[in-house]
Amino acid sequence: MAAETARKFEALEAQAQKIMQVFIKAGYEAVSPAIIQPADIFLDVIGENLRARTYVFTDPDGSELCLRPDLTVPTCRLHIERNGDPAAKGRYCYNGPAFRFQPVGADSAHPREFRQAGIESIGAPEREKADAQAVALIIEALRAAGLKTFKLRIGDLGLFRALIKAIEMPDRWRQFLTHNFWRPEAFRTELQRLARPAEESLRAIPAALRATIVPNDLARSERAVIEYLSANGIEPMGTRTVTEVASALMWRLADARAEPLAPGTVALIERYLAISGPAKAAGACFKDLLRERSAAMNPVVESYHRRLQLMAEMGVDVVHTEFSAQFGRQLEYYTGFVFEVISPNLGPATPLAGGGRYDDLMRAAGAKRDVPAVGAAIHTERLLSVVQGGVA
Repeated sequence: MAAETARKFEALEAQAQKIMQVFIKAGYEAVSPAIIQPADIFLDVIGENLRARTYVFTDPDGSELCLRPDLTVPTCRLHIERNGDPAAKGRYCYNGPAFRFQPVGADSAHPREFRQAGIESIGAPEREKADAQAVALIIEALRAAGLKTFKLRIGDLGLFRALIKAIEMPDRWRQFLTHNFWRPEAFRTELQRLARPAEESLRAIPAALRATIVPNDLARSERAVIEYLSANGIEPMGTRTVTEVASALMWRLADARAEPLAPGTVALIERYLAISGPAKAAGACFKDLLRERSAAMNPVVESYHRRLQLMAEMGVDVVHTEFSAQFGRQLEYYTGFVFEVISPNLGPATPLAGGGRYDDLMRAAGAKRDVPAVGAAIHTERLLSVVQGGVA
């Protein structure tokens, strides 16, 4: 067993060397971010799915820390620490362990401790070019490590954001829908709620409580919630605070004063989310679906086509690349283009590599403003299993 473990480690190191050589040759600086990270940054940005799988602990000084579940956030923090201006350009590569709890049990394709070899490009203003470069470089590294057969899948959260922005609705509804995009069931529930008549959406809230909620006055609304619970002998339950309950009630009452979403608007959003297929054909679908809102949508659709063109020029096979509007609903820090490299041996649930654009993440990591950034990582154990032909 010890000899087998040693052989696997040597094979992983040899593979990682090939990958890192590709990254370094392309101008990326090799870095080693700390394994132990402040937990609050991760828990704020990585989303519910990954948050529940992050190993969090408190040290003897009382600081809440975590074992890094990926290397993107630690690299962003490293960039900020090293540069007086977070918007300064930086290109980094790394190879190291990450840690995630596996709710259905760890196996060779989904271990609790695994290695990521990846890249992060921060501060590059030409977004489509940086996106295409990230894809092309990851594919080059995979091929250098021996991968021959794979499928590329892409998505674009920027298209969804632009669509929601182009639709007539209160700003807070855009916030609700954007926030819930990463939670498909919650998104559908919220979309259906916003399409219902006001009296129907308020039916679940007791009339006596509705009458005491004061618009735009959180303090008085909190008192109203406390008084209602006390008067009716109701014990506070669940994890939501009184402040959160009062805020939600204030928003719900404000929502009821707005016109519900039209059936055609709901259908438009659902038709967009159903788009899936060859990447070039998907671009044509965008134009057909969004023709009535072309003025607002044109820039982001043009960006999509520009990115595909650049990918093709860099040697990426865009003809067989698949697009899915649903793709990208796992990590909440992504803001635009996303991609995955899938092996037919492991299937779409176990990608070999993935990444995307995260322009908002640098602010969460400590910058005072958003900074353009894109990155990707290879799951090296999965890659090795495929290359060696020993997939479990």
